[in-house]
Amino acid sequence: MILASSSPRRRELLTRLGVPYIPFSPAVDETPLPGETPLQTQHRITLEKARAADAAPGQIVIAADTTVLLDGDMLNKPADAAEARDMLRRLRGRTHEVQSCLVIRQDGRETMEIVSSLVTMRPYSDDEIAAYIATGDPFDKAGSYAVQHAVFQPVARIQGCPLNVVGLPLCRLRAHLCDWPEPSPVCAAFWGGPCEESERRD
Repeated sequence: MILASSSPRRRELLTRLGVPYIPFSPAVDETPLPGETPLQTQHRITLEKARAADAAPGQIVIAADTTVLLDGDMLNKPADAAEARDMLRRLRGRTHEVQSCLVIRQDGRETMEIVSSLVTMRPYSDDEIAAYIATGDPFDKAGSYAVQHAVFQPVARIQGCPLNVVGLPLCRLRAHLCDWPEPSPVCAAFWGGPCEESERRD
């Protein structure tokens, strides 16, 4: 299997799950096309990532792209500390949507799935925001935060798949690739509790 993503978090999730894969970093221009909505851009980019991999016959390619949505805006990776601070202030104490676009490609057949989770942030302080930004952690993350950050811990509640918020909803991938291991232990390791999605399936 090929994972068409340069995200270290997605690679770590698959490694923890124990699924063998080949990492591939697709060179895809993520500039929106004229007339595209932000989500149309996300879906197109994910398809292009999957198609960029040079897969052998029968080989599976997985691509993913995750974004944070608040008040109709797409909060992508921050350009600098000021933008990270503004995003974290906007998100503070509120509920927003995290959406991942998944594409599974094999022998020219493509399956796309959109996975959404609702995330409620705790009322962290400006001082906590400043300390978190100083770690450098927000700069490669949509919405400027990581749910799994051990010190900042910005999230109060997740409705839906917690690993979707990390960047790769393993439970939804397993629905298409049923020979995969059960991902609940990986979810618990990141989120520190049971996965609502797994409990719902049970």
